[in-house]
Amino acid sequence: IFVDATRAGYEQMRIAREGKQTKRFLSLDSARANRFSPDWNRYEPPIPKKKGTWSFTDYDLAELRMYIDWTPFFSSWQLTGHYPEIFKDPIVGKEAKILWDDAQKMLDQIVSEKWINANAVIGLFPANSDMDDIILYTDDSRQKILMHVHHLRQQVIKAPGQPNFCLSDFIAPVEIGKPDYLGGFAVTSGLDIEQKVKEFEKAHDDYSAILLKALADRFAEAFAERMHERMRKEWWAFVPEEKLENTELIAEVYRGIRPAPGYPACPDHTEKELLFDLLNATDESGILLTESMAMYPAASVSGWYFSHPDSKYFPVSGIDRDQLEDYALRKGMTIRDAERWLGPLL
Repeated sequence: IFVDATRAGYEQMRIAREGKQTKRFLSLDSARANRFSPDWNRYEPPIPKKKGTWSFTDYDLAELRMYIDWTPFFSSWQLTGHYPEIFKDPIVGKEAKILWDDAQKMLDQIVSEKWINANAVIGLFPANSDMDDIILYTDDSRQKILMHVHHLRQQVIKAPGQPNFCLSDFIAPVEIGKPDYLGGFAVTSGLDIEQKVKEFEKAHDDYSAILLKALADRFAEAFAERMHERMRKEWWAFVPEEKLENTELIAEVYRGIRPAPGYPACPDHTEKELLFDLLNATDESGILLTESMAMYPAASVSGWYFSHPDSKYFPVSGIDRDQLEDYALRKGMTIRDAERWLGPLL
């Protein structure tokens, strides 16, 4: 009886999991026909005040400290809860406060003694969309193409009235003749961290070594947040009067998005190669791109800037074979390589 009941239970679990994993897809043509289409006739893309690329070295850590999002910091230590409410948690509150105090002491030293360097490279380029691609131009004459940025479209069947998004939907189509722009960034706060980590490890102080790595990660995310704020207010300047508290920045109540290659809206990690070439990111920031498309130092963030007020994050949770083949053709990638990089989406 026990064996039969167990077998029946596992069969029910298998059926339930199979149901959850089964996805129904539109053809790529149908997904494109159901794309998100803003009213481009009534919208004028903002013209940036600054264009091209520019970089920062040894950015002010004291400034970046004000932009740290602490909730992920506690999560990295497996302490679940939102900052600052986590301190009141009856289970993890005490440990969270001890960790917080230690982090503040180390932050004081990081800033005053410059344990790490924070570098960034930023760019803004003339752009228009061509269905699922974004065309970048060498200058505002838009006569010469600099490169094509490739994106994937949601292909899973959606509820009626729900579009199948692609990031290119947020850039003005080339055929309507309106000039638009796309931004890019790469920031790091992990440079020169290894020597200090080795000092801690040599002294058998693993706690401090791990704490320093965790804080470097927080600085990198804070750096990305600060650069995005300056992009919106100063360089692209489409919301120059924006005044948001850090909690509002963390909640992403601002206009625009900064999706990163390898994440749900643009899950192809190989697009980092184009981004790094575009920004000359390794020479300008010191960030290396590995063969597996990971960034080194690990405390680094890179991605794109979109300004359209309707731009939003969304997941490309699966694609069908027709989109894989179309994407490989657009990128000049072999089907085999496309399958290797996009296999989890198939």
